[in-house]
Amino acid sequence: MTAENSYAKTAPTRAEVEALTGATVLEFGTDWCGYCQGAQPAIAEALARAPGLRHIKIEDGPGRPLGRSFKVKLWPTLIFLRDGVEVARVVRPMDAGAVDEGVAALR
Repeated sequence: MTAENSYAKTAPTRAEVEALTGATVLEFGTDWCGYCQGAQPAIAEALARAPGLRHIKIEDGPGRPLGRSFKVKLWPTLIFLRDGVEVARVVRPMDAGAVDEGVAALR
């Protein structure tokens, strides 16, 4: 993964996430996770069809409060939010179609 596609080591707070307006995708994972690396082409393909969609990649792991607040268990987990409220979730997408379903829930 290139630096611009890396998972951010600093995460917003849950309150900051809930204050976001519009459509947002939170992606939880780590740069060293094989499942996360394998899912990147499918995620990129689907999100390329949703221009303007806010996509925030957040490094997750034990003791990371944002991931725990969303009860993230497996990586990558994509959480689709509308005005800070979860409307869909996709865990370990195998293809772009799974991500497309999450994007569709935002409409």
